[in-house]
Amino acid sequence: MKNKIYHLLTKKYIVVLLLVLSPILGLIDRNFVFFVALCIPLLILWGSNFRWSDFGFKKRLSLRTIFRSFVIAIGLFFVFYTLEAFLEIYYGKIDISSLDDIRGNSVGYIITLVLIWIFAAFGEEFLFRGYYMNQLVRLFGGSTKAWFVSALIISIYFGISHMYQGPAGIIGIALWHFCVSMLFYKDSKNLIAIVFIHGFYDTIGLTLLYFSKERIIYDWVASLV
Repeated sequence: MKNKIYHLLTKKYIVVLLLVLSPILGLIDRNFVFFVALCIPLLILWGSNFRWSDFGFKKRLSLRTIFRSFVIAIGLFFVFYTLEAFLEIYYGKIDISSLDDIRGNSVGYIITLVLIWIFAAFGEEFLFRGYYMNQLVRLFGGSTKAWFVSALIISIYFGISHMYQGPAGIIGIALWHFCVSMLFYKDSKNLIAIVFIHGFYDTIGLTLLYFSKERIIYDWVASLV
């Protein structure tokens, strides 16, 4: 049974089927579709006897990797928060009202931070780049062009999944996802670095939100325009 499940779920067309069905399931609940989709790579992982390397976890975690990821996350923060400030000028404010309860709420901040590292940093990277991106690259033949096309598809897909944030949020998140996908392409054996980049990036944003300072860059850009 275990081998049959593994061989079925690793067929090339399964990733396409999942990408098509996910938006339909998303009509029920956006969190529901994430967990349903996450079951597929988890079952593949189980069927492979937990061969994490198939998903890009091929290098050991080191302090150098953590520090490098932190520096990259800071750089991405300044670049993309500035970019999103300009996007807001033309496409309207990004809606992050679902996180408003975090402001000044220490317990809520800590709980959300833990959830972000588990489900956003690790969960989303495991699903979107470890599974979706790798499988699409395999489907498209494994060339450099295949990496670029798969990164483009998954980035647009990821951006649209954040439709609740409005047009500026969709565009900003899609561009961020594409940039990080290119970092993964550059070192496709080191998904753990991408997990930490994602985690540190979201931690910076959440911490600013906790102190109600999340618009500090937006306000600076607005003063210049």
